[in-house]
Amino acid sequence: MNKKINIISDNNIKSKKIKIHLIKKLKKVKYIRPNLRIIIGGDGFMLKTLKKNKNLKNIFYGINSGNYGFLMNKFSKKNIIKNLNKSKVTTISPLEMKVINNKNSVKNYLAINEVSILRQSRQAANLSIKLNSKFIMKKLVSDGVLISTPAGSTAYNLSVHGPILNLNSKKISIAPISAFRPRRWLGKIVGDRSNIMITNLNSAKRPVSAVADNLEVRNAKKIIVKVQKKIKFKLLYDSNRSLQKKIKLEQLRKEVF
Repeated sequence: MNKKINIISDNNIKSKKIKIHLIKKLKKVKYIRPNLRIIIGGDGFMLKTLKKNKNLKNIFYGINSGNYGFLMNKFSKKNIIKNLNKSKVTTISPLEMKVINNKNSVKNYLAINEVSILRQSRQAANLSIKLNSKFIMKKLVSDGVLISTPAGSTAYNLSVHGPILNLNSKKISIAPISAFRPRRWLGKIVGDRSNIMITNLNSAKRPVSAVADNLEVRNAKKIIVKVQKKIKFKLLYDSNRSLQKKIKLEQLRKEVF
């Protein structure tokens, strides 16, 4: 097996079985794609692995062993080598979240899907939202706010009725979560060079947490979010199931109740 291929697997039984089968297959072929990392798991495992490897010049091919696996490829015992060889590269950049908490401690995390600001108590959050130097919302009373990348726009963002963004749109979405005042504010689509600052207007009485994908900072006082263009993740997708195609399919999907 080519030494440059690194297989990173989740610990569940399904992932381990796929890994064993894949190692056997790869021993029989001379694979020429350099710096390949094969990730076996679900979306959460992929997000975690990408962030751990953000400083390496790798390309990542995900194999789904979880539930939905939006960021992953479907495993095929018969066609896995063919799929690897014909897969296409999609490049995405993450959001960078900087959080200042009520003790003035600063935390920085990356988010590939979204940054969510969520109320911590039974009371709604009081938030202001600035885009660069201008207010787009001086006071939003809600359960929170969600800032999403195009890659994450079909995840939590879609659940809060945010827009699905084209992967090449160079946009990010700001969507309210259960807005109470103003009730009819639907959010805003902004350019990916924007600097977004969210301030908790009453951090003592109405605490909020800031979450970058699945990493949480509690008692957030100020949250600054921007696209970190210096980091570029290269993801491989089967030629017939690109990430862009998956996003388009979500736009057309009809829910059945």
